[in-house]
Amino acid sequence: MVGRLGVFLVDTNVWLEVLLAQQKSEEAKSFLGSVEADLLCITELSLYSIGIIMGRLGKGSEYRAFVSDTVEESGVRRVILDTREIKELPDLHERFGLDFDDAYQYAAAEKNDLTIVSFDRDFDKTERGRVLPSKAASQTGEIP
Repeated sequence: MVGRLGVFLVDTNVWLEVLLAQQKSEEAKSFLGSVEADLLCITELSLYSIGIIMGRLGKGSEYRAFVSDTVEESGVRRVILDTREIKELPDLHERFGLDFDDAYQYAAAEKNDLTIVSFDRDFDKTERGRVLPSKAASQTGEIP
């Protein structure tokens, strides 16, 4: 796993576990609640993807609260790729077999030297790898 110790790019699936109370929501909640918000990052693509999913599920008010709590109030940092970086995403697809959203997350982590926190095994095929939320929190020294 490559990335600055304790500075995390939180993948879309981790946020959705909590928002949708899915099977791994407790692990995701524990991680998000154990790490200072200024050590967490979310990509612009994750914000859009979560909005699309929450909208389809009729959870617009929950999405609005998520954006307010996560981005506006808590200090989680937004990461945005520029046009040049977006044009390089097909190269990551070819190199690692990542789909578009995973390639975006990977490029954002590369750009900012972040550790990817995800339940998605596709990142295991990459040079950066990923850590599970249960393992990531311990890297900050905040919880065992």
